[in-house]
Amino acid sequence: MLTTDVFPYLLGLSAFMFSLGAAGVLIRRNPLVVFMCIELMLNAGNVALVAYGRFLNSQEGQIFAFMVIVVAAAEVVVGLAIMTTIFRLGRKLDVDDLSELNE
Repeated sequence: MLTTDVFPYLLGLSAFMFSLGAAGVLIRRNPLVVFMCIELMLNAGNVALVAYGRFLNSQEGQIFAFMVIVVAAAEVVVGLAIMTTIFRLGRKLDVDDLSELNE
């Protein structure tokens, strides 16, 4: 069982990972890096869910983390397909320029 002296460190790690991902989403302009930062934010949520589930001695945290991983995988597939299509059209991959997907 997870002891109480490790639990705050895991939540601190989760908060640090989430803030790093949020800063990356706000600062970076490359869509691939933005997707990676969103994945970092989702993984920070997973760390928090698993830590709370382990602290409360239940399996719900791991189940919810698994669901988040499944949704994140679907998001990556759709996002990479969109980026590949835009790259094949010869457009520049920039978040500000990709506000409309019209030709």
